[in-house]
Amino acid sequence: MPASVKTVEQLLAFEMVRVTEAAAIASARLMGRGERDAADRLAVEAMRKAMDEVHMVGTIVIGEGERDQAPMLYIGERVGAQEAHEDDAAPEIDIAVDPLEGTNLVATGSANAITVLAASERGGLVHAPDTYLEKLCVGPPAVGHVDIEKPPADNVRAIAAALGRRVDDITVVVLDRPRHEGLISEVRGTGARIKLISDGDLSAAISCAVSGTGVHAVMGIGGAPEGVITAAALRCLGGEIQARFRYRSDDERERGARMGHGDESRVYKTEDLASGDNLVFAATGVTKGDLLEGVRFFGGGARTHSLYMAYQTKTVRFVDTVHMFDRSRPPSVRL
Repeated sequence: MPASVKTVEQLLAFEMVRVTEAAAIASARLMGRGERDAADRLAVEAMRKAMDEVHMVGTIVIGEGERDQAPMLYIGERVGAQEAHEDDAAPEIDIAVDPLEGTNLVATGSANAITVLAASERGGLVHAPDTYLEKLCVGPPAVGHVDIEKPPADNVRAIAAALGRRVDDITVVVLDRPRHEGLISEVRGTGARIKLISDGDLSAAISCAVSGTGVHAVMGIGGAPEGVITAAALRCLGGEIQARFRYRSDDERERGARMGHGDESRVYKTEDLASGDNLVFAATGVTKGDLLEGVRFFGGGARTHSLYMAYQTKTVRFVDTVHMFDRSRPPSVRL
C-alpha cells in the first residue's frame, strides 16, 4: 500500500469517528426539546473543536455555508492541528460536513438524525453551492440499471428487475414536500411502496445501499451539499447516485456557474461528485434510526453507534463506543 494512502487511513480511521461522535453527543442533549437551531449550533461547535485536535491540514469544501453566513465550518475554512510532527507532515485533505443532518428530527425526538463527515485527498470532493439537487440513489444491485433522465416509474421497475423482486416489494424513500406530489403519484402508480420522510435524505440514501434496511431507492429533490456527502458514502458502499442541479434563484444559479455547475441538464454520477481515491466517510447516530442507534446517556457517560467507511481499503466498520465522562461512576456495558 502506498505510504500516502496508509497515512491517510491511519489518521482518519477513528479520528473522523471521534469528530462525528463529539457532534452527536453535544446535539443529542437537546433531543425532543424543540430547539433545532440550538442543537445544530452545539453540533457545529463540538465538531469544529474536535477537528482542531486532529493532525491534518483540512479545508472545508462542503459546510455550513459561505463565510459571511456561518461563524465556523464555513466553505474554505482551514481546520486541524496543522503543526508538523517529527515523523510525518500533516496530510492535506478536503472535508465535507453536515454537523447535524435532521435538525427537525432532533427537535422532535424523531428517528434518523445523524452527524456526518466525508473526507478525501485534495480535489476529491466536488465544491457544490448551497442549493438543491435532483437525486436518484440506489444500492449495488441496481447500479447501471437506472437513469435519472427516464421517468421515475421506469426506474422503479428497473430496480425491481435488478433485485429480482416484484415491483410491490420495492420501497422508495421520498422527502415529504409539495414539490414531490407528481413524483409520489407516479411511484405509487407502479405499485411500489413509498416511505415519506420529513428530513434526512442522506441517511436514507446510505440505507438503500445496506442490505436489510428495507430501503431500495431514494428519489426527489434535496440539498446539494448532502448530495456530495451521499456520493462519498455510496462510492464506498458500491452504490450509485445520479443528480442534476436544481437552482431556486438566479443568485444560486450564478453562484453555481462560478463553481463550474452552470449546465442544469448535466447529470452528475457518483464519481463526478466524489472522485477521490482515498475517500473516507463517518456518521454517528443522534436519534435511533434504521441504520444507527442514537446517543444513549447513562450516569457518568454516553454510548454512541457510528459507521465508518474507507474506499481505498474496501472496509465498512460499525463502531460501538462507551464514553466515560465520570470515571467514578463506571458504566454497566451490555453487548
